Amino acid sequence: MTNRKAKSVLLWGIQGLLSAVFLFAGGMKWVLPAEALKGSLALPVGFFRFIGVAEVLGALGLILPGLVRIRPGLTPLAALGLVTIMIGATLVTIAEGAVAPALIPLVVGLLAAVVALGRWEELRSASLIQDARW
Repeated sequence: MTNRKAKSVLLWGIQGLLSAVFLFAGGMKWVLPAEALKGSLALPVGFFRFIGVAEVLGALGLILPGLVRIRPGLTPLAALGLVTIMIGATLVTIAEGAVAPALIPLVVGLLAAVVALGRWEELRSASLIQDARW
């Protein structure tokens, strides 16, 4: 297996894992009652619902462009959006006084950043190859 192929397989594995995590987390923010969503900070329920929609869309954006081979540039953008959400989740978790649990969104955000960078590099190298053909 070539280095490029191994990198792609690894990225697909991370993308699948992240997609499952964000589909679950985002879906839960849609279906849980308002009381279950409130933490120690007074964030509006509508904000949680919005984040849930963004997480589900981000999860789909990690997988669908690569599967259907339409607009693969959306995958690194979806990953960057999820990185942004995880930065916020990490900061909110720390603000609630829970430093150790903040490691979970931090690690998830780092994995999303790996996908964003990996797929962006892949797209850049593919466009350089295409430019060389012309």
